[in-house]
Amino acid sequence: MAEFRHETERLVLRDWREEDWAEFFRHTNTPAVMRWLGGQLDEAGMAAQRERVEGSARRNGFCFWVVERKADGALLGFCGLKRADAPGSTVTGAVEIGWRLREDAWGQGYAREAATAALDLAFGHFGAEEVVALTVEGNAGSWGLMRRLGMRRREELDYPDERYDPPWRDTIVYSIDRAAWESRDG
Repeated sequence: MAEFRHETERLVLRDWREEDWAEFFRHTNTPAVMRWLGGQLDEAGMAAQRERVEGSARRNGFCFWVVERKADGALLGFCGLKRADAPGSTVTGAVEIGWRLREDAWGQGYAREAATAALDLAFGHFGAEEVVALTVEGNAGSWGLMRRLGMRRREELDYPDERYDPPWRDTIVYSIDRAAWESRDG
């Protein structure tokens, strides 16, 4: 299969390379980045994260891709799509968008740029009819981006992720469908 690569104005979303993983975890497995994602990962957690991403790519043809800055080739984190698969989830099987960027990339519009590209791909290339996004109530940065992307809160789909204790257990759901994405302003 050809390597996935999609460019935006400032970013490249692309498939993973072996050498990306150490760089990704060095910059994103930090207290600040992992604050709302279950806490920092140990070696087993990092291996499981890698297998989830690589497994999604194998099964679906899409995953949470590397986000690379064009200007200098810096690996900023990941953003992309997967099939929702948390145990007990109300949205299992749905196309899910997700992102995780290193702290020094926050506040520069990179997450929105990458997520916009991922949503364009979800609807335009991968044939999604709806895309969900998951977070926790305390992660205002994440659900704020979901709102800016035009996603709407779906309280009826919220669920407890029993793998985690509070504040990471109670998952909140946002979504956007194809019609809403295609009719948005800008």
